[in-house]
Parts: sequence; structure tokens; C-alpha cells
Amino acid sequence: MKTMRDPGGIHAAPSPAQPPAGTGRKVGDVILDVKNISLAFGGVKALTDISFDVREHEIRAIIGPNGAGKSSMLNCINGVYQPQQGTITFRGKTFAHMKSRQVAEMGIARTFQNLALFKGMSVLDNIMTGRNLRIRSNIFLQALRIGPAEKEEIQHREYVERIIDFLEIQAYRKTPVGQLPYGLQKRVDLARALAMEPQVLLLDEPMAGMNLEEKQDMCRFVLDVNDEFGTTVVLIEHDMGVVMDISDRVVVLDYGKKIGDGSPEEVRANPEVINAYLGTQH
Repeated sequence: MKTMRDPGGIHAAPSPAQPPAGTGRKVGDVILDVKNISLAFGGVKALTDISFDVREHEIRAIIGPNGAGKSSMLNCINGVYQPQQGTITFRGKTFAHMKSRQVAEMGIARTFQNLALFKGMSVLDNIMTGRNLRIRSNIFLQALRIGPAEKEEIQHREYVERIIDFLEIQAYRKTPVGQLPYGLQKRVDLARALAMEPQVLLLDEPMAGMNLEEKQDMCRFVLDVNDEFGTTVVLIEHDMGVVMDISDRVVVLDYGKKIGDGSPEEVRANPEVINAYLGTQH
């Protein structure tokens, strides 16, 4: 697997053209703390008093049956939904309500279960949209590509090219995304999120609809992003084999309530989780 070995770190790169160097994987202190989140749509309760934390550099999985509230939880974290109760603390700052742009600027990126890519645009241009928050030149200078705007665009493109290399999609960089197989489109979605230089990466079923080979590739990329970039990953995934293999800790939701939280081994042995989700104990 090719990795980025340029100088600098992911969160303090000296210029947009310097992607993260390998940091090595070491789980640290709590970076994201979710406290007593409740979310309802009219009379329907999507989440009820959910609390859990995420530690820096870990892979934290959220599992549960369909309709358990997993995607709603991610939507609360990245500001798409505004919970009626509870708080979210990110790097020591506590928010009752967070806006999507504010979340992105703080360093939280998101992929979606249903791909939200620009199908008529090339792979390169789709990933470049992830650099929007990093662009400092005004729209007029960007359109004319003059002065500092041209230099800045070159730096951003260099950064994106390194991500393309990292995710092994060089052969498709000029291909319209709509012409790619589903598994490769998922990889482009991941690349666009990485282009934002996130501290926390929210992945909503990144392996849904993939065949075995595609799942193996995506697992490898998720692990390498976590290891090489030091990026914290919060992952929703239905494939229990994947969850148990790559996760440090797992939180389990059922009908909008938390029924389990712990290591993969602890969750797998939890009778309430077995009854609600796993079905039988192995």
C-alpha cells in the first residue's frame, strides 16, 4: 500500500501541498464526548439519552439494527440535525447545537451512506471540492486563476494528487465519477473527506453494497488512514466481521437507545446485544 511520507503532520501542514506523514497509531485521550443526546421528529423518538465518547486515534464503531438511530447520531455530531437535549464536546469545547460548516471547520469530516458525489465531474474535481474550506483566495481571483489564486490552486491540487495516490485511484483521476463502479465511488467519497484534513472522520456504512474484495480494500484503507494519518474514525457498519476485526470499541444502539458499549469482545458477549442484534451467541 502506498502511503504519504512527506514532511509535516495532518493537522499542522506547512502548506496545502504537504499531506500528513505517518504518525503511527496510539490511542489517546477523549477527543469527542457525546452526552445525553435526545432527538425526536414530532412524536417519533430517534435517539433517547445517548452518551458515549471517542478517543483520539481510535476506531469507534456504532452498530445496531436498521432504524436504531445510527445515522441520526452521526447527523447530530456533524450538525445536520439539532438534538432537543444533550451536548457534544469536541476538543474541550462544548456545544448544545453545532452547525455543519462549523463542524467541518473544526476538523470533523463525513461520508454518507448514499453517495453525494458529483457524478458528471471527474474524480480529481470531486476530491478538490473537499478543499473548499482551505481555499483563501476570493471567487474572482479563483475564476481568473491569477496571482496568489493560481499558486494556491496548484498547492491544493498537489495535496489532492497525493490522496489519489494514497487510495490507489490514479488510473481514474480524470474519469467522471458516474462511470466508476460502486466500490470505487465509495473510495472517491473517502478521498473527498480526507481532502478536508479531518481530525475525526465519520464513516456512514462505507462498505455497504460492496463485494468481498471491495470490502477488504476499504478495510485496508480505513486502517491505513487511522494508522498513517492518526485520524480518529467513527464508523457505522453492518458487517459484524468488519466491526470486530478493525474496531477498538463499539457502541450498540437499538430503537434509539444505547444497549451496549465496550470492546468488541465485551459487546459480542453482552446478552442484550446478542438478543437485539447478533441473534445467537458464538
